[in-house]
Amino acid sequence: MDLDSYAASFDGEPGYLDWAAFGPLSPAVRAEAQGDTELLGSGRRSSIELVRDHVREARELAAQLIGTTDAAQVVLQPSTTYGLMHAIYGLAGGLMLGRGEFPSLTVAATRASEALGTIRVQWLEPPDGCITPDVVRDALVDETRALAVSLVDFRTGYRADLPALREVLGDRLLIVDATQGFGMVDVDYTVADVVCAHGYKWLRAGRGTGFAWFGDRALERIAPVLSGFHGVDGDLPVDAVPAPSSSAQAFSVAGADMLAAARLATALREVADVGVATIEAELAARTADVMFFADRYDVPVVTAREPERRAGIVTLEPAAQEAAPLAASLANHGLTVTTRAGRIRVAPHVGTGADTLRLFGDALAAFSSARVW
Repeated sequence: MDLDSYAASFDGEPGYLDWAAFGPLSPAVRAEAQGDTELLGSGRRSSIELVRDHVREARELAAQLIGTTDAAQVVLQPSTTYGLMHAIYGLAGGLMLGRGEFPSLTVAATRASEALGTIRVQWLEPPDGCITPDVVRDALVDETRALAVSLVDFRTGYRADLPALREVLGDRLLIVDATQGFGMVDVDYTVADVVCAHGYKWLRAGRGTGFAWFGDRALERIAPVLSGFHGVDGDLPVDAVPAPSSSAQAFSVAGADMLAAARLATALREVADVGVATIEAELAARTADVMFFADRYDVPVVTAREPERRAGIVTLEPAAQEAAPLAASLANHGLTVTTRAGRIRVAPHVGTGADTLRLFGDALAAFSSARVW
């Protein structure tokens, strides 16, 4: 699949600018899911095994996009949150975390700290919410054992500088929630120790398509606290309880959802075929289009202007009295965005066409013409 074919596969109605909230499933994912459902209805062992093989395929493709050939370091999860909980509950010592991070991180860290008593959360509260190397450097203490951070901030769209964070952290663990950027931005994930993501947004794979990668350092230092019977090597562990697997499989509870794995594998294959760098360049152009219209109609943008510091999210921050009128104008023009706490999050994708951008420009023009200066 080339870029043109990938862009053409976005077959939804014009006006959808909410990919950071949910990604409508791609045609290939829908077709795969329907076909595999029929196979699982046959009752033939060969058909069941054919669908089950998507678990292997998904792990290998995730490993490939992360930048490693070791699929044993990848484990499928029901969601990003499950992977983050496996990582965080197995920590000991100081965990550095932004107060404004997505709740998958803040809630898991708080619950683990309260329940286990082995973690002390070191809250970061930068004024702009961006977790930069300087913010981390200034907050490091001897007790710090790990930093958990979003690759792309869900509020502002700020993309963290993972290599720079690694340099600041030294030998400490770096845990990354990559949901808002995986497959969309070309990142060296191997500088991290844990990478968790989900396919239901930008990858267009639907719910249940999470996965987590645990590097060597993470496998050595993070205890598999939430490890179930599927987290062991070998056959079903009856009559004895063996030690957890030495691979990332230890961070699993039960068998993977084969249909979810099929959807994830299909979505990852599409991204791998096109190339993440190619997708990133095209997505940068779409976010630049959104910023162009925002600038044209004097709507403040809080997302970083530098392409390397953003992914697919552009966050607008109109004056307090203008947030509701702007949101109403966008809705009246058939646009789907996320409005939260006075900010409007606009999230285009590679397949966002000229018709949708035209609607966006028209909505901002209508809003601007009704302004009272």
